Amino acid sequence: MAHRFLHRRIVEFADTDVAGIMHFSNFFRFMESAEHAFYRSLGFSVHPFRHGVGMGGPNVGWPRVHASADYRLPLHFEEVVEIELLVETLRNKTIHYYFQFWKNPDGGDDRALAATGRFTVVCVSFDTETRRMKAVAIPEEWREKIETAPEGLVPS
Repeated sequence: MAHRFLHRRIVEFADTDVAGIMHFSNFFRFMESAEHAFYRSLGFSVHPFRHGVGMGGPNVGWPRVHASADYRLPLHFEEVVEIELLVETLRNKTIHYYFQFWKNPDGGDDRALAATGRFTVVCVSFDTETRRMKAVAIPEEWREKIETAPEGLVPS
C-alpha cells in the first residue's frame, strides 16, 4: 500500500516569470502532475470516464475541492525539484494530500524545502443520464492500494 510518492520535474522556461523564478501558480500544476503520476503508479487512470474506459480500475474521477500552497524558497529555471506527495487523510469519499517541494533533492546538506501544498480531492462518478458528476465512495480497488501516511510524517 502507498502513502508516499516522489515525482521529479525540471522547472521549464514557461514555468517562470521575467526574473527566471517559478511563478506561484505553477506550484499547483506541479502538485497535480505528481498526483497524476501517483495514480498511474498504482495502475489507475486519472480520468477514465472521459472516454468511457478505465485502465483496469473503476470509472471514477478526482476533482479538487481545496488547493493551497505556502512558499519558502524560490525555484529557478532549469532547477530540478522533487515533489513529495503524502496521503494526509483517506476518508469515505475524499483524499487529502500534502505536498513538499524539495530544492536540490540530491544535494545532501543543500537539500531544502522550497514550498508545501495541500489538495483535497473528491471521488466522483459520471452519471450519463444527468451528464453530471456525483460524489461516491472511494472504490475498494483504490482503498487497497492507498493508505494514510504514518503519524508524524505530515506536519500539522
